[in-house]
Amino acid sequence: MADSTAAAAARGLTTTEAAFIEAAQHAGRLYIHQPYELYSEQNHEAWQRLFARMQPQWRRYANPQFLKGIDSLCFDASQVPRLEDVNRFLAPLTGFRAKAVSGYVPAFDFFDCLSKREFPTTITIRRADRLDYLPEPDIFHDIAGHVPMHTDPKFADALVRFGNCAHTAARMAADAPDPEEKQRRLTSMIKALARFFWFTVEFGLMQTPDGVRAYGSGLLSSYGELEHALTAPAVQRYPLQMEWVVNQGFDYHHYQPLLFIIDGFDHLFALVDELERRLAAGALMYVAPGAPDINDADASSFLRAE
Repeated sequence: MADSTAAAAARGLTTTEAAFIEAAQHAGRLYIHQPYELYSEQNHEAWQRLFARMQPQWRRYANPQFLKGIDSLCFDASQVPRLEDVNRFLAPLTGFRAKAVSGYVPAFDFFDCLSKREFPTTITIRRADRLDYLPEPDIFHDIAGHVPMHTDPKFADALVRFGNCAHTAARMAADAPDPEEKQRRLTSMIKALARFFWFTVEFGLMQTPDGVRAYGSGLLSSYGELEHALTAPAVQRYPLQMEWVVNQGFDYHHYQPLLFIIDGFDHLFALVDELERRLAAGALMYVAPGAPDINDADASSFLRAE
């Protein structure tokens, strides 16, 4: 019985249990294809249950552009999406495409993909008996949480602009007088980029005619946190201020106690413009220390880009 269970796991594409992903990582292949035939019945069941239980939450708490995006992508609620089908509906709308990856994408490479209208997409899915347990991003978070927002032209343009910010940060680091100062500057700028991304693209709120709604994928893919973010009295919600956001640490191990509100996607694009100007002026080389930690892979990815 144990052997058959292990064999099923190896055939499936379950998060942290997929032999296909392990082989790709071992071979150093980051950008991969989606071997759709490997999804197990349990994988499709996980998608089906995740998608079904989010419907009332989305109608209640998601922003209108997200709901329109869900309709535009024509998801099959009963099975894991094929990325080629997602891209068939997505690309004509904004030029964005989901791009399959085998795991963690270093920061510069991730942002560079955005600048090219490519979204690095995890192809594994969490276990059907652990729908609330997410040790790392999965295809539900990426495709159901992120990609519907990529159907909106203004949001898509903001993502591209954000991706370009990474190139500015790499150029600014390259001008440092010595390796130690280069590393210090780079660490600060990557923190600023990561914090901005976290409090907007991942956990952002926006003002709508119907009140405050979620547009961040971390909220839109989480059954529990989506409602908590919009209704819990303990959550602090403030209009987004650049100085605050780039200096504000965060912890992804629990529900977020602090969230920021934008006025719309024109506002988001203007904020990304401001972020790039601050990078180019050297104003983000000295942000507050603290989370998130910047790992060697993230720092190295920017150094390679110089």
